[in-house]
Amino acid sequence: MVRKNLLKQKLNAGEQVIGCFMPPPSPILVELCGAAGFDFVLIDNEHGPINADSAYPMILAAESWNLTAIARVGLQDKQEVLKFLDLGIQGIMAPQINTAEQAVYSVAATRFAPRGTRGLAGGRAFSFGVSMPASEAAKHLNEEMLAILQFEHIDAVEDLEAIVNTPDLDMLFVGPNDLAQSMGFPGEPGHPDVTVVADKAVKAAKRVGVRTGTVAFSPEAAQQAFARGFDMVVANAPGLFLDAAQRMVTGALPNRVR
Repeated sequence: MVRKNLLKQKLNAGEQVIGCFMPPPSPILVELCGAAGFDFVLIDNEHGPINADSAYPMILAAESWNLTAIARVGLQDKQEVLKFLDLGIQGIMAPQINTAEQAVYSVAATRFAPRGTRGLAGGRAFSFGVSMPASEAAKHLNEEMLAILQFEHIDAVEDLEAIVNTPDLDMLFVGPNDLAQSMGFPGEPGHPDVTVVADKAVKAAKRVGVRTGTVAFSPEAAQQAFARGFDMVVANAPGLFLDAAQRMVTGALPNRVR
């Protein structure tokens, strides 16, 4: 049977959700995210060495913990996106969406006709054809898919209204790091000018019923993001490990000089 997208169900019910970027190709880290209670993992093909082959065991690990597995695919190429979709990924994040044309292309790549341009070849996403006809499965897969576009460049403001009105768009995800550097503030994602633009994007999305997300690398940052109106926050697996590891070392050996 086609799997239900538990993350999309939570978002549609108005819940706030938290997940974790996964740049390293590690199924064990995915399982640890499940054990920790995250709602989803975001397998990162844009930053890091992950490809479709290494993503497959990560998707299996996520499913074993009822984690929704979504992927950020670096190339704006529907054939590259398709490799992840065919493995059973339930959401696609498209980075650096700066125009309405890019938005339409990226979202359409996640849906079958007549709603999109996704290629159809059966396989794992269709439960290998043993649960229902492909014609029925395609309809269910269209409904369960989560399409996310990243707003992370000041140039996207010009097309913001058109971007958030893209058919079948589920979420606008603000990337403050790249947004900041596009505004002349590299390394300053919390700059007040960046926050103003990000909040403008959130308001534009919410006016048309599109959910919003952003990054948050601490509990405090996550709470602040939710208070600003974001529906989703995403932490980062290497960052979480490094923070815990540093606290362990400095706590155990407070007098050690690095």
